[in-house]
Amino acid sequence: MSMTSKFMSRRAVLGGTLAAAALSLVAHGQDEHGSTGHKATDVRIRIGFNNLTLTATLSDNPTARDLISMLPLNLKIEDYGRNEKIVHLPRKLTEEGSGAFGNEQPGDLCYFKPWGNLALFHADYRWDGLIRLGRFDNGFAPLLVRGEYPVRVERI
Repeated sequence: MSMTSKFMSRRAVLGGTLAAAALSLVAHGQDEHGSTGHKATDVRIRIGFNNLTLTATLSDNPTARDLISMLPLNLKIEDYGRNEKIVHLPRKLTEEGSGAFGNEQPGDLCYFKPWGNLALFHADYRWDGLIRLGRFDNGFAPLLVRGEYPVRVERI
């Protein structure tokens, strides 16, 4: 093997190794930052109102991390339609990495992009303008209590 072909083979091997590493980093970045993946974290929040408490485990996405950066919050929770309660946030959250998700079901905690509020679902829903933040841990019975209440949202 000539010196030139040895040098070219080393370049090919090195180039292939670098390309594989770059693709791995890109794929890892998409998994970590995309909201379409519903990978749960160990980050949990408590939502308390009217002497009732909900806990939720958050998904690993930029919007959920932005919500955590704002906590604790003392706001208001109110009924919205027949299937959810909402909490108006003091500012909009990042929508970076948002995308469509499936498997919508009661017990989802979502962020409503157009209005910038939390949507806490206790019945079936479908809406394209949502980012799933997580799911309630032990059911959603407190959401069935109708009315408007002061609410505290905090990390636990």
